Amino acid sequence: MRGKIIKGVGGFYYVSAEGKVYECKAKGIFRALGIRPLPGDDVEMDVLSEEDAEGNVTRILERKNELIRPAVANVDQAMIVVARTDPKPNPGLIDRFLISMESRGVTPLICLNKQDLEADDGDLAPIYRQAGYTVFETSAEEGEGVEELQQSLWGKTTVLAGPSGVGKSTLINRLCPEAAMETGEISQKIRRGRHTTRHTEWFALNADTFLLDTPGFTSIWIEDLEPDELSAYYEEFTPFVPDCRFAGCVHVGERECGVKRAVKAGKIPLIRYRNYCQIYEELKEQKKY
Repeated sequence: MRGKIIKGVGGFYYVSAEGKVYECKAKGIFRALGIRPLPGDDVEMDVLSEEDAEGNVTRILERKNELIRPAVANVDQAMIVVARTDPKPNPGLIDRFLISMESRGVTPLICLNKQDLEADDGDLAPIYRQAGYTVFETSAEEGEGVEELQQSLWGKTTVLAGPSGVGKSTLINRLCPEAAMETGEISQKIRRGRHTTRHTEWFALNADTFLLDTPGFTSIWIEDLEPDELSAYYEEFTPFVPDCRFAGCVHVGERECGVKRAVKAGKIPLIRYRNYCQIYEELKEQKKY
């Protein structure tokens, strides 16, 4: 029987197949081959008990892609959800997430939630729109902006990620009101509360639209990227690169740099440039070891 892994907890994999959720173990051969089943994986399984809904995952079908953090497979796009305030958004974390997704060929989206709250520290939406990203401004609590966001999800598998406390669960309940009921069968088996996401969970909005909700995180590490490749992920730099004096300019230490002049003139947001410099130095340090 074929199905999709919707959750993995403590060595058990919960597979949705033919309208039912099966609690499965994975064959030992996966461990021997260094393969870890992931939420979002399409799999083949042997049913051991229809009555108890138990089985074994016997094969993982070919993946379209695989993400490390969050650890999921077969996604079309990834949306980082941050709050306008409470908790205060961290642009450095946003940038790392965007770069990490793009470097793996996954389309990134941004959701700035809690628009019903007052914030005094500036508006990130125009900064990231200038950088070429799709940004949604929502209040999941009030339902504002949710319909527009929902339109971007249809026909795709989207992973939601972001820090704890930004309202991801409330947003999912707006997008998929039956989500709590869908996870009830799994939660009863593993005796976990559903109010805080501890493990990646998979929800169906319709037959070809899926959401993957992931645990909150406060940091993300960019790997497998050369320092001189980083500027390609800052689209707003591109128009000013021809003004750099030297070919291969990395826009950090050089004096005659078109990007640095654009930052000084306010044509590139300072916060994005500072994030770029910090990540660039981190990537350089990685290469030393």
